[in-house]
Amino acid sequence: MPSFQATVAVLGGLLILGALLSGLARRSFLSLTALFVLAGFLVGDGGFQWISFSAQSGFVKDLAYCALIVILFRDGLEVESEMLQREWRLPLRKLVVAMPITALIIALAGRALIGLSWTEAFLLGALLSPTDPVLTSSIVTNPRVPRLVRHSLNLESGLNDGLALPAVLALLAALTVDSENFVWWRFVVQDIGLGFLYGLACGWIASLLMPRDSKQSLEHSIPSHQKSLYALGVAFGTFGVTVLAPSGNGFIAVFVAAIVLGIRRPDLRRHFEQRADEIVEIVKLGVFLVFGSLLTLHALFNDGWAAVGLVFVTFLIARPLAVWIALMGTSTDRGTRLFMGWFGPKGVATMTFSLIVLDQGIPSGQRIFDLTALVVFTSIIVHGLTDTPGANWIARHAEEAEEAGKRGEADMSSR
Repeated sequence: MPSFQATVAVLGGLLILGALLSGLARRSFLSLTALFVLAGFLVGDGGFQWISFSAQSGFVKDLAYCALIVILFRDGLEVESEMLQREWRLPLRKLVVAMPITALIIALAGRALIGLSWTEAFLLGALLSPTDPVLTSSIVTNPRVPRLVRHSLNLESGLNDGLALPAVLALLAALTVDSENFVWWRFVVQDIGLGFLYGLACGWIASLLMPRDSKQSLEHSIPSHQKSLYALGVAFGTFGVTVLAPSGNGFIAVFVAAIVLGIRRPDLRRHFEQRADEIVEIVKLGVFLVFGSLLTLHALFNDGWAAVGLVFVTFLIARPLAVWIALMGTSTDRGTRLFMGWFGPKGVATMTFSLIVLDQGIPSGQRIFDLTALVVFTSIIVHGLTDTPGANWIARHAEEAEEAGKRGEADMSSR
């Protein structure tokens, strides 16, 4: 069967199955994201080969870009102005301290376990340092998770992939033949700085262009579904404008524009949340289906137990240790630190960046892609299976801590 027809048939069947199992997924550890990845693996190159995509094709890269744009925009709209003003220290600590420490530990593991050169090892660390906004979405949109935790993970996952991209491209340039003219600090300033400025400008302009509803003109107001499409257009328009010359980081711009638009126009945020969930879900599940179809067991475990050791270090040492160090001296308790240390999933951002590495044709490109693919595949499974139990656990933990605090205050007042 031709690849397009097979892909559409598989995607349609999985959407039907996912809808039927959605109620069970909410009550158990079942993850629809994990289901789509496993299904893609079974029908793709690693299984029955019913569908086939090239990891270096423009379609795969463009699909991953679309998923990142939509998810980053949705997560940016979730940022609340009150929390942004009061609780910016935790995400800043994780971006400035935890992210570099995570990259360093993974680079050391890549050097010691895999035998990569130092430049290749640091490239691997940069690829695996950002957390994924797609896989954290189920956490940051769960009302049972404490607002502080949701806000911190949301800001971190929204910004760290954009911050990792300059490092990825800088290290990738160092591995290519024509790297003599590359000035890394100028690239970082332009990439991050212009991306931030473009996001501010696009979000502010978009908030002014859409008329505000008034009681006198309700009958002439723009329909809700058109406002939702307007917000989606802002997301793609911001990315497109940002990557034009002089180019900045489009992903940072999209996330910043969403924050500005959501704060200035909460009505547009509400319309987008009510109407666009289906689009976000289809894009997310579609990209994971295609990603699963690219995987093969031979490629995933080409480095044997060393690759398994890298996965172990990434999830159980690098991220938890880095977050613990970054949050030392803050008001967070041990349970909250462990929770945020565990939920550092790798997904679309890492996959997209590794596709860029593969596309450059460097000698170690395929090996680095296979290693990152194994980490992403493992993350989709383990984090997808633990997001619901994890959300329930941190909710109970927060409730118990609140009750303990009330009992302590009551004891103090009784004395």
